[in-house]
Amino acid sequence: MATTVHNFKVVLLGKGCVGKTSIVLRYAEDKFNNDHLSTIQASFLNKKLNIDGKRVNLAIWDTAGQEQFHALGPLYYRSSNGAIIVYDITDEDSLVKVKSWVKELRKMLGSDVSLVIVGNKTDLEKDRHVNLEEAETYASKVGALHWQTSAKRNEGIEEMFLTLIDKMLQREREIEDLQVTRQGSNHRKNVVVVDDEQVENQTKSCCGSNT
Repeated sequence: MATTVHNFKVVLLGKGCVGKTSIVLRYAEDKFNNDHLSTIQASFLNKKLNIDGKRVNLAIWDTAGQEQFHALGPLYYRSSNGAIIVYDITDEDSLVKVKSWVKELRKMLGSDVSLVIVGNKTDLEKDRHVNLEEAETYASKVGALHWQTSAKRNEGIEEMFLTLIDKMLQREREIEDLQVTRQGSNHRKNVVVVDDEQVENQTKSCCGSNT
């Protein structure tokens, strides 16, 4: 019996310089580059996992955060199962950008996309400008998970991805259950109810004696 492979598309969004590429590289290749290199449009990485006997294939899209590339966002997050929206805990404006991305994703993808809001660069805690409680409250309000990470120290990243995968698997099950329910409902709609008079007339027509 063939093992089911769960294929998930995950997109990273957020303001430029918040550490999206660093998070992806740390997770997929366990690498960290101190020199910031801006992502141009988008880059793609693939990661295969085996989680509790389930085979999961992650297609991870790292998008550019610069404003001039914002219009290209829909090209990359369309049909995404999960979205990781990153802000820099030292940059208050980066959380404002997170909120605009969340609105856009919910408008385009509804509840089908699983969201994680990530406060990155916790190694710079002393320079924090984003209130943790505010960020957590906002995430809860929009139905997103909230996570804190440090790509530099490799803190919270693997756990964050595993939590997102679990949420996507759960959403996948919910969609499958909904489809089964709808199919059952459609079958019930196809049942024709015939009243007694119709049955009697059909019986006379089919079984009446020849003259």
